[in-house]
Amino acid sequence: MNIVISNSSTLPIYEQLKDAIKQAIFSNELKEGEILPSVRNLANDLKISFLTVKRAYDELEKEGYIKTVQGKGSFVAPKNLELIKEEKLKEIQEHVEKIHEISKISNISEEEIIEIFNLIFKEDI
Repeated sequence: MNIVISNSSTLPIYEQLKDAIKQAIFSNELKEGEILPSVRNLANDLKISFLTVKRAYDELEKEGYIKTVQGKGSFVAPKNLELIKEEKLKEIQEHVEKIHEISKISNISEEEIIEIFNLIFKEDI
């Protein structure tokens, strides 16, 4: 798993780490049941605080993406397809809200936006 932490990002480091692990789970780079690096090892590898990694792991567990077994480590939890779908719908909604905002400012009609969407979706066929 290749994790890149950016010091210039506006996101806190634990959020960047959390997002990178979630993306690895979504893309199946990290598979169900696979063990994650220990908190200490990952902190050392990324040259970040142990507490930062712990916070990211705690939040991932709270959200249902990983499971921690005392004395054994943290593992990728079984995929909850509803959770993944809900997460992606939220992400799409945020993008659509941004599109709506831009279209209002630029005086672009709903019909023009829908036409763009239709063209994009037809390219996927």
